[in-house]
Amino acid sequence: MQPRLNLMKVAPDAMKAMRGVQDYVDASGLEHALLELVKMRASQVNGCAFCLDMHSKDARAAGETEQRLYLLDAWREAPFYSPRERAALAWTEALTLVAQTHAPDEAYEEARAQFSEQELAALTMAIVAINGWNRIAIGFRSPPGHYQPAKAKASAG
Repeated sequence: MQPRLNLMKVAPDAMKAMRGVQDYVDASGLEHALLELVKMRASQVNGCAFCLDMHSKDARAAGETEQRLYLLDAWREAPFYSPRERAALAWTEALTLVAQTHAPDEAYEEARAQFSEQELAALTMAIVAINGWNRIAIGFRSPPGHYQPAKAKASAG
């Protein structure tokens, strides 16, 4: 599959705006490991190979276990996720599949029990961001396989 276009070259201001949302999420105080799980789960649901490649590498570089990454698609049945992570994953699925789920009250209440209002706003923006990145990567056919985590880049250079 060939890339369709480089959005950074064609619309740098659009990418700057997306980066601004991501910067907000990154500075929100939410746990890095939780955010990587959210990014992975949304990318699984959306079928985004580029983002799955990127975030699985980032998660591993940050110390995430292979077992938790392999079982993420079946997180409801696996005992390896905390109640906070489970609430975040349920909210991720609810918003990623919003046309089907309409963000059910149960998913919201579960998230609200685990996150403050400020954290829930940040988590929601994280889900908005990864769904946006997924649509960019899928729509413009970003090829997976070339991404290297920042830690690996820093030690390689």
